[in-house]
Amino acid sequence: MAIVENQIVSIEYEVKDNGTVVDSNVGAEPLVFMFGKGQIIPGLESGISEYNVGDKGDILVSPEDAYGEYNDEAVQEVPKDQFSGIDLTVGMTLYGQSEDGGTVQVNVKEIKDETVVIDYNHPLAGKSLMFSVTLNSVREATADEVLSGIPAENAVDDGCCSTEGGHSCGCH
Repeated sequence: MAIVENQIVSIEYEVKDNGTVVDSNVGAEPLVFMFGKGQIIPGLESGISEYNVGDKGDILVSPEDAYGEYNDEAVQEVPKDQFSGIDLTVGMTLYGQSEDGGTVQVNVKEIKDETVVIDYNHPLAGKSLMFSVTLNSVREATADEVLSGIPAENAVDDGCCSTEGGHSCGCH
């Protein structure tokens, strides 16, 4: 039975790049997401679309269906003084703010006397990835989950509905 949009899916996975494990949730909390909403990489989502609960398999995901092709133009050399107060090391990941207010992740590729070479590519860009996946569960999303796009398993408890001290924030 095919998994369809707006179903809540739970998987256990291990992902390898050239035989080296680069990420895994095996033995930890499963990855829970809403199918068809772009919450996981497209190649993995399409790879499990025909799985049934309990199915296990290996899915090879090409760069264009994972983190994209490596873009040489996404490498930039910037003045070192832009990193004052940061003890830079090659390979380090830094986070900043993009022009539109979003978060940008860069990796330090090289440290020169006056400049730093940073890479805006995702660390796994340009790589074919092998996912070993187990489909744990599939269920229909609730109306609230469809509206928010967030599975109940991933919802953050912000303590809003606490009535301690006589305070409430309008929760019913």
